[in-house]
Amino acid sequence: MPKITFLPNRKMPQPVTIEVPEDTSILDAAEENHIPVGSACGGVCACSTCHVYIQQGGENVTEMEDKESDRLDLAVDPVESNSRLGCQCRLTGTGDIVVKISEESLATFDNEHPEHRQR
Repeated sequence: MPKITFLPNRKMPQPVTIEVPEDTSILDAAEENHIPVGSACGGVCACSTCHVYIQQGGENVTEMEDKESDRLDLAVDPVESNSRLGCQCRLTGTGDIVVKISEESLATFDNEHPEHRQR
């Protein structure tokens, strides 16, 4: 099974690596494993709040479609060549990926889960 490694951020001091079935979206993997990826629209490609950066393993995910690209244009954080929406980006094959969660996504997670906000 492929693995996703989520890099440390202000909500996670250590990297977290999880195994997921092929064709799992980054957002679904994050939600199932309590990783702080926000999703104001609930993962239907109607916002940009699950914006992540694929740091390694970009060849191991589905190709971006026009709808995702259009939504990324609305992102708060800088859109880079490795930017993806967690709700649309799915793992293919058995290769691993490394993901950095955007600040926009972390802020959305805080808004969705006030019980997890750092004081």
